[in-house]
Amino acid sequence: NVTGVQTCALPIFTNSPNIDTSPSYSNDGTQIVFNSDRGGTQQLYTMSSGGGAEKRISFGDGRYATPVWSPRGDYIAFTKFGAGSGFTIGIMRPDGSGERSLANGYLVEGPTWAPNGRMLMYFSQQPNSGGRTGSVTLHTIDITGRFERQVPTPTDASDPAWSPLIPQ
Repeated sequence: NVTGVQTCALPIFTNSPNIDTSPSYSNDGTQIVFNSDRGGTQQLYTMSSGGGAEKRISFGDGRYATPVWSPRGDYIAFTKFGAGSGFTIGIMRPDGSGERSLANGYLVEGPTWAPNGRMLMYFSQQPNSGGRTGSVTLHTIDITGRFERQVPTPTDASDPAWSPLIPQ
């Protein structure tokens, strides 16, 4: 206890020589989704928030990263890459079923859920005419993948995050 701040050690949930990163808790706090290369390629896994019982949930081509559990608990959003079509923002159910691609592009990354759990925001970067990466823009898309729009920003923008719902 240092000047009124209590400190504690964080528990170790996994014990693997492989890389385990990008944890995200389920809406009820009972599970964690994370990505790991323990199966040979970067895939998504879930486990109890108390540790142990890891279960692989992604089995598609390519590598999966940045998993984020929806506020409603019904989907996990992710970035997928290396499957021959650039980068993809997708969603799947927590058991790995129902995988769907919502947005594809040269570089689309960093999904984050709206508080209502029905809309995602992510950032996108397109190549410029010289083949180098161009400007970075923010986009929203609903979970059907049909309603996508660019979010106007005064300059390049990346790594979006939603605020919680603010009571009126």
